[in-house]
Amino acid sequence: MLVVKADVEVAPNPNEISEIKWVELELLDQIMDGEVSDDMVIAPWFRAIHSLYIEDNYDETLEHSDVIAENCMMGDLRMEPRNTPGQSLLDALSSHREIVEGVIMSSLGKMEQERLHGAMTHLFAGGGKRLRAILPRLVGDAVGEGHDGHYTLGACIEIIHNFTLVHDDIMDQDPIRRGLDAVHVAYDDATAINAGDAMLAVGFEILAETPHIEHESLAFLVKSIGEMVRRVAEGQMVDIEFENRDEVSEEDYIAMIAGKTSAMFETCAMTGAKLAGADDSVVENMANWGMNLGLCFQMMDDLIDVTGDTETLGKPAGSDIVQGKRTLIAIHAMSNDLEMPMFSKVFGSGDCSEADLAEAVEELRSSGSIDYAKQRAMQHHSMAHACLDQLDGGSAVDVLRELTDFQLIRIN
Repeated sequence: MLVVKADVEVAPNPNEISEIKWVELELLDQIMDGEVSDDMVIAPWFRAIHSLYIEDNYDETLEHSDVIAENCMMGDLRMEPRNTPGQSLLDALSSHREIVEGVIMSSLGKMEQERLHGAMTHLFAGGGKRLRAILPRLVGDAVGEGHDGHYTLGACIEIIHNFTLVHDDIMDQDPIRRGLDAVHVAYDDATAINAGDAMLAVGFEILAETPHIEHESLAFLVKSIGEMVRRVAEGQMVDIEFENRDEVSEEDYIAMIAGKTSAMFETCAMTGAKLAGADDSVVENMANWGMNLGLCFQMMDDLIDVTGDTETLGKPAGSDIVQGKRTLIAIHAMSNDLEMPMFSKVFGSGDCSEADLAEAVEELRSSGSIDYAKQRAMQHHSMAHACLDQLDGGSAVDVLRELTDFQLIRIN
């Protein structure tokens, strides 16, 4: 990789490079901060170059040739499985998953009533990466000292997350979750509601009784997680109200998913940093990272619902369209002047044929609504990386970068 600061003519191989753009420093900074609304991904190696040489030493680049030589970094280019993009993240998830899974299942084992215990553990039988359960530990390792208390914290949030899923499926009458019957289908509505309530209680119970978290930390953690639950409930209620509103703006949608989805990522990151002993500025920065990660996650999730398939999703593909969900894709489509007869027919219909749904998705694609949602997701992806740029670096931070990029792997 050669970085040149000079007045030169560039003639790249068109088979390797599709486009070149000369930019002033101000525009480059805007691109790195995610302020440019192009659908672009900033490669981690370029972020490193920007941080080391461009951001602070742009005007004196030539005078810093000795520093550049000392900091020359050579990557491992061997085509082995361990160098697969995202492998560090997968290794980290694997190393923590069994431990946190044990904490979760032993915690749910507090429930002695057999039927209720079965309903509480039902969704966990469907597998999953336990991302929210492990995220506090990943953040703790990146900004301070990760310890066993992070596993209890993660288990608490994961159990509460699953409580919200159980109730969400009842409200939306979704029959499938993670490839399994939803809890209200496998059991019944009353049992599912009771199971969700019990899971919320267990989450706070294990947080209060663990010996791995200092007593003085509990007030912050309980307040943060309690606020998270309230914001998730508010976001869910707003989402339900959207169904009866004639107009929903993009700003309304962002505010809704900031509560319903992003609040949980924000809380995982914020509490994980605080429990690791990070100072207030780092805790706030990681909260911002979690918020942008969550916004990107939800926008990508909306895209996957439209562009995925039932077998891959573990739930009916296109269910958001059929249910009339006001996603960013739908909001954009409904705000333009294009004729979209099939989308109008299918949206909120409750049921439709596969052919009609496929035609509706094609109308969303041709209208630019799908591409627009991708661009907005990419903005939050870049903003999340900008938060990580403020950390010192290291392998634990690299894991968080791969997690941020994992959103792109999901859509691809």
